[in-house]
Amino acid sequence: MNKKDLAYLKRRLNVEHCHITSIRGLYVNGNNEPVSAFEVLPVRTSKEDMEKYCAIFKRVLTGEDAQNLLTIDFTPEQVISGEEYGLLTELKDCAIHNDELTDAFFEKVCACLPKSEEQHHLILLMHDACDIRHHNSDGSDDEGLSDTIFHYILAAVCPVKRNKAALCYDAGENLFTSRDGEWVAGMPEMGLMFPALEDGAPNIYNAICYTHKADGTQEAFIETMFGAQPPVPNTVQREDFQALLNETLGNECSLEVVQTIHEQVMERIEEKKADKEDLAPARIDKKEVTAVLEDCGVTEERRAAFEQKFDEEFGLSGMVNAVAVSSPKQFQLKTPDVVIKVSPSRTDLVETRIIDGHPYILIRAEEGVEVNGVNVRI
Repeated sequence: MNKKDLAYLKRRLNVEHCHITSIRGLYVNGNNEPVSAFEVLPVRTSKEDMEKYCAIFKRVLTGEDAQNLLTIDFTPEQVISGEEYGLLTELKDCAIHNDELTDAFFEKVCACLPKSEEQHHLILLMHDACDIRHHNSDGSDDEGLSDTIFHYILAAVCPVKRNKAALCYDAGENLFTSRDGEWVAGMPEMGLMFPALEDGAPNIYNAICYTHKADGTQEAFIETMFGAQPPVPNTVQREDFQALLNETLGNECSLEVVQTIHEQVMERIEEKKADKEDLAPARIDKKEVTAVLEDCGVTEERRAAFEQKFDEEFGLSGMVNAVAVSSPKQFQLKTPDVVIKVSPSRTDLVETRIIDGHPYILIRAEEGVEVNGVNVRI
């Protein structure tokens, strides 16, 4: 799903213009045993409560592509006869009004949740039906035309933790008294959407999995709910790519190489931001990185080793998310005793030199220099 599709759906999850048809919920304890199953009727729910529900569901559609929002691909076989695909489809088609289906869904979610005495979980499932806007040739939406109705379901798995006991004001007694903490639901750790919306059209071969952080927890969730292998998140791709450079380039992996790769990534990301039509995430392939290595003087032998290892890690036609190759939000140099953080757009201020036989990292100081809050003169 691209940013435009996500933004359209998130705009619908607004309490003032909310079109959610129904919400089902299950509250489970630390052993994942049901405590309460309930149904929320949006038309009979207070504005304050609906704001909380909408905020939770919006979070499931928020985050970085391939990091927080993972695209799940269903195979043709799964679409025809897959158990997981069948359950999601039937839930969507019945608008989550079938108790047997919702119970089966909640049971599958509970099966992949960790057990903890200190944390319970709230599982929420909603259904929505919305007009798919007609897209004009200039990319704008025609408010008056609708090609089809898009039915989808959205689920959120929220941690529920007990607040600490505290002194609270009792208006009846006109004093503060000790009150035990209450179990409070937080923002979702995991979630899903089915089917995906792609360029304003339903994509029945895709689902979206939301994960708050890529810590391995989502792997069991993806395997259980979708019957699929989880896609490799950006953090793992970045670690693999860094290890790839270290292993294949050896002592030819210079600051210039890393700087140039970083600059290439920044340039590609900016190009993508400027292209309003293509909203897919920026990607980089093997040839582009190899060209950078050649420009930086890396030997042919090392480049060949890099290409071979790249194919093994990412496939013969592998594409790596640009943000997985180098983070656009930071540029950091580290020694055992020193950490230097540089603005990602000003890596040109840093260079390395050998002076009197010793390696140095040099930083060009063009403006004021501050050390521990004190302005110093160089």
